[in-house]
Amino acid sequence: MKKPKKQRQEELRSLIKENPFVTDEELSAAFDVSVQTIRLDRMELSIPELRERIKHVAVKTFDDEVKSLPIDEVIGEIIDIELDERAISIFDVKPEHVFQRNKIARGHHLFAQANSLAVAVMNDELALTVKSELQFIRPVSSGQRVVAKAQVIERQEEKNRAFVKVVSSVDQVTVLIGTFEMYRMTEQSEGGLK
Repeated sequence: MKKPKKQRQEELRSLIKENPFVTDEELSAAFDVSVQTIRLDRMELSIPELRERIKHVAVKTFDDEVKSLPIDEVIGEIIDIELDERAISIFDVKPEHVFQRNKIARGHHLFAQANSLAVAVMNDELALTVKSELQFIRPVSSGQRVVAKAQVIERQEEKNRAFVKVVSSVDQVTVLIGTFEMYRMTEQSEGGLK
């Protein structure tokens, strides 16, 4: 049995407040209404679409935290980060990211998401990729959402190095595993870089 509009909109507002990354499709399934109805509800409630909600959360939360590169240079949208520990980003694969013949995502886009997340998680003014080892497990198609999770697995302070493991998945199925060796430089109080 469908809920009255007012009740549905109240629940919709609270659900989006709890999870700003919920999609219109997921909301549609949760409330057993069309995606168009969800969009109309959002418009009436002045709730922006998912991409705008993600940008708002990312800029508000992470702009001051990420030191190694501007937030808008990260490929994908950072949704969680703890510097020098872990980070998560999402990347929606669009038609411009795929081979036209088979609609499979080009590998350099998946690499760019993983690599930029490995850079962003570094708590340093400068972080550069020295070396990376990647394993593409399965193809990703247009329309899919890639969730990349980065974890700092080792630090070598004396060599200004850190190692970051990134696992990317679609619908909780792993599509890429990468290990990135990062060179890091931190600004010193004497004004120089170490």
